[in-house]
Amino acid sequence: MNGDKLMEVIDLSVSYGPIQALKGVSLAINKGEIVALLGANGAGKTTLLQTISGLLKPTGGSIIYQGVNIAGMEAEKVVEKHLVHVPEHRQVFSTMTVLDNLYLGAYHHRKKSKMKNIEKNIGKVFDLFPILKDRKNQLGGTMSGGQQQMLAIARGVMAEPELLLLDEPSLGLAPLIAKDVLELVRNLRAEFGTTVLLIEQNVTASLKVADRGYVISHGEIVKSGSSKELLNDPEVKEAYLGHTVN
Repeated sequence: MNGDKLMEVIDLSVSYGPIQALKGVSLAINKGEIVALLGANGAGKTTLLQTISGLLKPTGGSIIYQGVNIAGMEAEKVVEKHLVHVPEHRQVFSTMTVLDNLYLGAYHHRKKSKMKNIEKNIGKVFDLFPILKDRKNQLGGTMSGGQQQMLAIARGVMAEPELLLLDEPSLGLAPLIAKDVLELVRNLRAEFGTTVLLIEQNVTASLKVADRGYVISHGEIVKSGSSKELLNDPEVKEAYLGHTVN
């Protein structure tokens, strides 16, 4: 972490018809950080990521990314700014090979002048995800759940993100595979310098990976702190870690 602010969400509100899903959410992410977003199902975590990435339009507030307000910007334009969202449920292109999925991830950098860089990134991705190199000609839809999740993350990395939004990367995976996937988040920062905003069902595991965290409840940020502070917080323990506090 170098303390340089990469993104600041300011008083962000989002509504689904009459239902207000986000109610004045504010948070900040510094360059090089891994930040965990914690909360129960329906708290607004996925809504926040979808709004940051341009999939949903806010009803109020700002998203300042690299000094520019991207609130309401089209998702395609957001990706061009190297802000990439890997949604839950993997969503790989099942009838395309692993290699073609990766090339598609680099779609916005496909000009011939950057082909050498794309090939270099594929090499780095294969170093980080050796199983994908072994299966580069396999159809995405024939891979295991864990392998598909690795492919989804790797495809996101091919877009050269400055900020990567990861929504439930270990969802539905066996514990050992889930642990490997979360360890890859650390490796992404080490190898690519990627900043990460992470939603993860396993709160303990996500805080062990992250530097800091925010807790969202009913569309509002209710708590924030370092990972150590949140892991030791009695309210967080009781609500999310299965520990009853006397």
